[in-house]
Formats: sequence, C-alpha cells, structure tokens
Amino acid sequence: MTIRVRTTHTADLAPTELDAVRALLDAAFDGDFGDEDWDHGLGGMHALVHDAAGLAAHGAVVMRRVEHRGRWLRVGYVENVAVRADVRRTGLGGRVMAELERVVDRAYDFGALSAGDDGARLYTSRGWQLWSGQVHALSPRDGIVRLPEEEDSTYVRPALAGALDPAHALLFDWRDGDVL
Repeated sequence: MTIRVRTTHTADLAPTELDAVRALLDAAFDGDFGDEDWDHGLGGMHALVHDAAGLAAHGAVVMRRVEHRGRWLRVGYVENVAVRADVRRTGLGGRVMAELERVVDRAYDFGALSAGDDGARLYTSRGWQLWSGQVHALSPRDGIVRLPEEEDSTYVRPALAGALDPAHALLFDWRDGDVL
C-alpha cells in the first residue's frame, strides 16, 4: 500500500474523521489528552496518514501570535502530533511533519511547538531547535507572565529562527489549558 499524506483544513474534515483523530490522540497520549488539548489543534491545517487499519498518523498546524523584539509575528504552531502504536518508528511521524513544515514555511513567519522527551527526538532530527530564551504569555488577568516550565520544551523552526534573538523573550498569545 502506498502511503499518502492528506492535508486539509479542520472545516473540511467530516465528523467521522474528527472522531478518528480524537481517538488516535486519546490512545497515543494514554488518557492524558483533554478537551482543551483537542481544541488547540482545531481551526488550522491537518496532515493525516491512513493505512489499511484506518488512521495511522496525524498532526495539525494552527496560527498563533507571538511578540518578539517589539513585533507581533504569525506563528505556525504544531499541535496534536501522534502515530498509532503499531506503526510507530516507521517514518509516519516524519511524513506528517514534512507536510506540516511545508505549511509553516509557506504561510508563517516561523514555526513553534512544545514537545516532551519522546517527541523532541523527532523534531530535533528534522532541524527544529530548542528555544534558548525566555517564554512568556499574555494573560487576560495578570498581563505578561513568564512560563519557565515551558523553556525546556519549546522548539522553533529555523525558517526565521536565525532572526529570533534568545536575548528577547517569545511572548505567546493566551489560550485556555496549557498555554504552550
């Protein structure tokens, strides 16, 4: 079977497809995937891989706003990347990321994502760089708040990363749940 990655907007996914994506994410994150995590991956572009058993891999890129050095930038933020357990380490995560990176490179100022240790290996192997500066968010109640717990898990895509200066923080827009 030839593996093909389908790229489409949330609006073009049928309810059954969205249900399959949610089931994949619930299984991949061992029950540590909530409604707010789900919401973070909606409203953007999705990359989906199907095989004979169904949905095998998924990832999404959504727009976020990030202020850096006095300028608000459009950021392609990668969310909800998962590969079905029986096909992990077969290159499907890389296929999904290649398509998401294509979207990031052509539509955004730069890419960003937050990754745990397992995911970080995939992203760094593809050239994503750990952000070495501070990470902040613009809270609706408290104004600018530093997120030190995110500073060892935030990665940026090199397209504009060379123009990013870690001496200046990345200030992310606010969202419910995990901000990053």
